[in-house]
Amino acid sequence: MAKLDDDSKSVTARALAVLDAFDSTHRHQTLAAIARRSKLPLTTTHRFVNQLVEADALVRCADGSYEIGSKLWRLGLLASVHADLRELALPYMEDIFQLGVDAVQVGVLDGVRCLVIDRISGSRSITVLSRAGARLPLHASGIGKVLLAHGGTELQDAVLPSLEKYTELTITDPRELRQQLAQIKQQGFSATKEELAIGAISLGVPLTGYGGKVIAALGVVIPAKTKDTSHLIPVLKVVATALSKKLAAAGMADPAGLGSNWR
Repeated sequence: MAKLDDDSKSVTARALAVLDAFDSTHRHQTLAAIARRSKLPLTTTHRFVNQLVEADALVRCADGSYEIGSKLWRLGLLASVHADLRELALPYMEDIFQLGVDAVQVGVLDGVRCLVIDRISGSRSITVLSRAGARLPLHASGIGKVLLAHGGTELQDAVLPSLEKYTELTITDPRELRQQLAQIKQQGFSATKEELAIGAISLGVPLTGYGGKVIAALGVVIPAKTKDTSHLIPVLKVVATALSKKLAAAGMADPAGLGSNWR
């Protein structure tokens, strides 16, 4: 695909294209990589990257690469939908973490990615890729697959034609993934093993709000060497049911267009 001319996008769109070049597997990027992923000319990318660094939206690392700055996450915390969801979910996440899992996380749909709005983790046996503010691929993460399964045909049609391979176990066959998504929706949970990161299993369950619509996903990350994960699924479902009642009582019903903001 040819790179876009400097005038073919608005200033805001070009700045967002630069920021969208970053995700959970592209946290540190060179200027050339940002230009390639954003599909902007190198000179345009250089100008916008410098401006974003000055604004603390990007940070220049010691090796010359760039990463997302703290300002974006601080601003994201001000969004009422995220703040309210985090506040309601935190006690339930803490209870699950006491079961000995490596991480507990809550994510919402953000375009064609899963935005992790909160996470609890400790210094246990595996390194968890996600962190609060990370944007995970929908097709390769436990909470992402839950959101994709409940996101409807239009979202799936937008995601499935281009499935990036993160490990040898990542599902990149659209037909196979559609079958799995149907199963996830029917059984009420997702389970991935080393599809996003070697050594990690992720489980996810849906969270519903007012009106019964899925607005978020709750999940855990555990070591892939764990022989039996079946005991965690009922726990996650019970917790999700209790938390969903809280979300519904708070009037949270697909806030900010979480169910349709995939374009």
